[in-house]
Amino acid sequence: MNRIKEIVNGVQIKVRVQPRAAKNQIVGWMEDSLKVRLTAPPVEGEANAALIRFLAEYFNLSRQNVSLVTGSTSRQKVVQLKGISADQVNQRVNS
Repeated sequence: MNRIKEIVNGVQIKVRVQPRAAKNQIVGWMEDSLKVRLTAPPVEGEANAALIRFLAEYFNLSRQNVSLVTGSTSRQKVVQLKGISADQVNQRVNS
């Protein structure tokens, strides 16, 4: 899978999560994944929930339009974003 995979009504992106960071932020594209730093610890799904909240806010989507496809117990994840195009994702990340 490339950085961004177009799907019906949205996209899927590879995300590399760094938990327990100083602040929530998008670092940028690292190889084929979007690197995201989160303050939440990787315990009992806290980092996954924080990732969904953060990406929904960052891309101006509702939380129900952001879902984890794979990687619930890994730092490497695939996230689905509904209601946004690959161009919009690239534009937002690269701005």
